[in-house]
Amino acid sequence: MTHSSPAFLPDLEQTPGRPPLLHAKSVGDPASWAAEHRGALRAAVAEHGSLLVRGLGLTEPTATEDVFRHLSSGRLMADREPFAPRRSYADGVYSSSKWPPNQQMCMHHELSYALEFPGLLLFACLVAPETGGATAVADGPSVLRALPAELVERFEREGWLLTRTYNDEIGASVAEAFGTDDRATVERYCRTNAIEFAWQDDGSLHTRQHRSAVVHHPVSGRRCWFNQIAFLNEWTMDPEVREYLVDYYGADGLPFNTRFGNGDPLDEDIVRTVNEVYEAHTLREPWHSGDLLLVDNIRTAHSREPFDGPREVLAALGDSVRLTDCAPTIEVRIA
Repeated sequence: MTHSSPAFLPDLEQTPGRPPLLHAKSVGDPASWAAEHRGALRAAVAEHGSLLVRGLGLTEPTATEDVFRHLSSGRLMADREPFAPRRSYADGVYSSSKWPPNQQMCMHHELSYALEFPGLLLFACLVAPETGGATAVADGPSVLRALPAELVERFEREGWLLTRTYNDEIGASVAEAFGTDDRATVERYCRTNAIEFAWQDDGSLHTRQHRSAVVHHPVSGRRCWFNQIAFLNEWTMDPEVREYLVDYYGADGLPFNTRFGNGDPLDEDIVRTVNEVYEAHTLREPWHSGDLLLVDNIRTAHSREPFDGPREVLAALGDSVRLTDCAPTIEVRIA
């Protein structure tokens, strides 16, 4: 029988500072277990914003893909406009973003700068690192309430601006971000998705996209802090990395940066404040090999902490949602 309520997850542990944790008994068939318990798992994510499932024994990509597809609604999304490259294991199944293991990947909501983004994130740890490397989570509505009111009001009124400069040396290239390096196809994608673009003399692509920083959850209607304002800002970078990139590419040629919606730069104190509020609301649990993590991407931000040793985490983007379904606080106009 398929259960549809968190009440049918008797082993769900809720400990302060940690995401809800479920000890599963899959009896060697994680895909069948996921299919049987799909309703209860999805209900738990809807109630808590995230759920870590331990004991499924996910050790290889094929079985993991089957679990992902059983738990998502419809087809898995293709990853478009990533900020860092990923390895593709199957249609809609990817490695975690390639990011230096000694650097923090700060809290963010996946593809919050796109017009279409996943409502559900699915992660599976095939190989846990020796130390660190947790995929931590933070509740967007709680972060929104804790941020300074005047800062939230400005972002609600103006939105936020993401600037990107694509090259073949750092971050995702044009081909990795758009699935092609054909200029006409890239330009058509940008026009369709409300992205301003300009090709530079050296052949690199510079883009700007204006988005809402606060949205309403399409199911619950709750106001959520939903963006990558702090993570993709220059002040979140390691100071030595930032200095090198500014010297090499110039202040306007950074691989990515964020601003207020009217184009004003963000000062270091604002970015620090956002990251400090995230940290105060962070829930973390070290990965164990075989773990599954489900995240409501609109309600819940996620991060990746520095780590040592091999780490193999697969990811999938499920439950496609359009920005227009989330009552954004600013209007995004498509050319």
